Amino acid sequence: MLNYHHLRYFWIVAHEGNLTRAAKKHNIAQSALSMQISALEDYLGQPLFERVGRRLVLTEAGHIALNFADEIFAKGDELLGTFGRLNETQQQVLRVGALATLSRNFQVRFLRPLLLDVGCKVIIRSGTLDELLNGLRLYDLDVVLSDVVPPRDHAAPWIVYVIDTQPVGLIGHPRPDRYQTPLDVLLQTEPLVVPTPESTIRTGFDALMEQWNIRPHIVAEVDDMAMIRLVAREHSGLTVIPPIVVKDELDSGKLVEYAVLPGLVETFCAITIARRFPNPLLKLVLPNPAAPD
Repeated sequence: MLNYHHLRYFWIVAHEGNLTRAAKKHNIAQSALSMQISALEDYLGQPLFERVGRRLVLTEAGHIALNFADEIFAKGDELLGTFGRLNETQQQVLRVGALATLSRNFQVRFLRPLLLDVGCKVIIRSGTLDELLNGLRLYDLDVVLSDVVPPRDHAAPWIVYVIDTQPVGLIGHPRPDRYQTPLDVLLQTEPLVVPTPESTIRTGFDALMEQWNIRPHIVAEVDDMAMIRLVAREHSGLTVIPPIVVKDELDSGKLVEYAVLPGLVETFCAITIARRFPNPLLKLVLPNPAAPD
């Protein structure tokens, strides 16, 4: 079996790049470090370092071994963090899944308490909702960020926290003639960029257009909020989008919101699953439930 003490000594030296400095920093005899690394090299049958002057440089095999060692010891820290056994110098890790089409501004705002804490490490993975929920179920993720609330049943007991709701607006470049134009006229005459039909925003928008008997002139459908933000910045018409997605552009005056579309909201939520040992970092980002009266 692999000797993990040997692997950790290799990992320490690989990150320091110098045997003497690694021995001094970690209060380990230099000869002990050298012997442990030699033992690991013998076991793997590959040289892990080559000496260049006074420096130790990783070989190709060394780079491969270091990648595995990084993952192994990161997982060890996650294990200790789960049971509250990390010491002050070790980072706690939160593994976040985010719907690929989700607003980046919302993601950053949700994660800001962790991004400001140097003692935390955040791993963010994007994907479809099914992929992310499966990762949550298999303990590969601690929380999933989404604008779609998944169905809940006995087989999938999701816990859904509503983090924010945002109105959906009609947004475009400033143009004096638009300010006095009624909303229904804007929707009928302006070229529009809208989310794709799979989006909950688009579902509500189509229902609103049907209710008002309007046939909008749709020139683009975009399923990614980061992309729809870029299109809104370049497009001469109007875009159906939550203001949070283009917050910087609205603040700078590059874009303006001409109207709020009545009844249309986007719900941002964080999804977890009941666990005996939830990640303690979740307390920093999830809302606290209100105490009963």
